Amino acid sequence: MMGKFAATASALALLILTSLVLIILLGAQGVAQTTPAGQTPATPPTAQQPATPTPAAKPPDSSQEPAEEQSSSSRRKRVHDYKNWVYNVGAGANLDSGATRTWVRQGGFVAAAGVARNGNKYLGLRADFIFANLPLRDSTQELAQASGASTHAYSVTLDPIINIPVTKLYTGYVLLGPSFIHRSGSLNSDNTVPGSPCNSFWNWWGACQSSNFNIPLSGNFVNSSLNEFGYNLGAGVTRKMPSGVEFYGEFRLMHGSHNGITTDYRPITIGFRW
Repeated sequence: MMGKFAATASALALLILTSLVLIILLGAQGVAQTTPAGQTPATPPTAQQPATPTPAAKPPDSSQEPAEEQSSSSRRKRVHDYKNWVYNVGAGANLDSGATRTWVRQGGFVAAAGVARNGNKYLGLRADFIFANLPLRDSTQELAQASGASTHAYSVTLDPIINIPVTKLYTGYVLLGPSFIHRSGSLNSDNTVPGSPCNSFWNWWGACQSSNFNIPLSGNFVNSSLNEFGYNLGAGVTRKMPSGVEFYGEFRLMHGSHNGITTDYRPITIGFRW
């Protein structure tokens, strides 16, 4: 009986020892495979890729800037390639026409001054004051029985003007519009008898406006004062000088009428514009 007990105890001890060995081995393997809590497994470093070089910013195309500046400058020049206001003064001689030529000799003195407001390079509006001396012919003074005389015409014009650039230095222009003419005159030592019959000179002089047959008895016929409305047309050419002032020459035809009395003359002037 004691032998069976000893054999059973030995077998039990061997089984317990075998179990402990297995437990120790399994525990060691679990410790090796399990990561302790609170720790992050190390990540193997990733191979860095070489940074792609950023292409350098392309400088702005400077070749276009001058073109843009030049274009802008050209626009500015186109806007300001004319003067808003142009002034002119001139002088010259007068050629007569129509009935005026019958009584007035050629070559009377002319003076003119004006101002133009330009809307653009080609179109503007111009106003002028023109003085013209209208000296009576010697035959006219004999007919009027006067020892001397003085006659003048003062005119104001308002004309659209068309400028025609030809070159950088030369420009032509034309103008046409209404005009107002005041003609006045005086006869010296006139021996005409008041109430005498009117003739063609006295009609043109204006002495017979109130009477178509006889010179007024009042004696005021020695002085003439007439207001006439009409038209004028003209053309001219200018030459720009280095200073910017323009030298110009101009030809006009002036016509005015009132109650059948006309005044016609053609002033030719040269002068300066600025």
